[in-house]
Amino acid sequence: MKLISMPQAVHTHIISGFLGAGKTTLLMHLLGQKPEHEVWAVLMNEFGQIGVDQRLMPQTEGYAVKELLGGCLCCSSQLPMQIALSRLLSEQKPDRLFIEPTGLGHPAQLLEQLTEPHWHSTLHMRGPITVLDGSRLHDHAWTAQNLYQDQLKAAQIVVVSHQAQMQKADQDALEKLQTEYQPYAQQWLMAEQGKIELAQIDFEYIGTKRLKQPLLNIQQQLKATQQDFPEIKQLPYHYVETAQGYSVAGWKMPKRWVFDFYDLLDLLCEQQDWRRIKGIFHTNQGWKAFNFNPEQFNYQDVEEGIDNRVELIVQNERDWMDFESALFECRIEQ
Repeated sequence: MKLISMPQAVHTHIISGFLGAGKTTLLMHLLGQKPEHEVWAVLMNEFGQIGVDQRLMPQTEGYAVKELLGGCLCCSSQLPMQIALSRLLSEQKPDRLFIEPTGLGHPAQLLEQLTEPHWHSTLHMRGPITVLDGSRLHDHAWTAQNLYQDQLKAAQIVVVSHQAQMQKADQDALEKLQTEYQPYAQQWLMAEQGKIELAQIDFEYIGTKRLKQPLLNIQQQLKATQQDFPEIKQLPYHYVETAQGYSVAGWKMPKRWVFDFYDLLDLLCEQQDWRRIKGIFHTNQGWKAFNFNPEQFNYQDVEEGIDNRVELIVQNERDWMDFESALFECRIEQ
């Protein structure tokens, strides 16, 4: 009888980061650490139709590089990504895989796809990495963007690049950023020219699954008929995550919903015992972004968003029903 051994799941790293952060530089340094007897693979995503980064990758034996052009593998249809990844794995049978989404990508959505049950026997996800350009941390217009923040929240490891170019304002901004994201229990690494050792980022993904549930007001109505609330895929929804002694509560609502600006501002200012409040809303005064920390309350005009959203970080768990009810009272009926 011939025994057939099942292949081991491939250690898989996601390296995300905003445009120009230094993802490819980090990836090149990591690839230089490949053991001679192993085969490593890279799946790169270019938003445009002309691939450039692939030409920078090693073209020698032991590496397999595949590009997925046009669109974002995080956000667009999953089918092209599923096909490209399956083909890469079956043809090259790599020992380790790196995935670099476009700088315009949302890594949380990609991570959600790759942790689906049908990938469990194939991919062994490692801690997702986000690369930050340390020399731009002082630029509030840069760091306040939704995509920038989404990439940072998805990270288990944050690599700060361009360390040599950081000014005092960047160092101060970095300290505030680390305090702000303390609830996410991330590991922060300083890197110059992408010089990070593989051992520093090669540990298992231990992120918590974000459960998107019906709004609390709807859950109250469902309690009489069912015990388990369904996980939903469309807006509106709410979520609550708890980690490291903090609770993160968030709501996402359709962009067509319009809120009264002053009612909304009053509601957010009235909150107690919070560590951070962030939100983007379609209001009767235009699209507004709110960014509150205990030292200052900031709000400003922003470009049209893809949805209404708000997230609060608090030290202890709480009942969010009153907040949700008050939030919806700020809505202007259309």
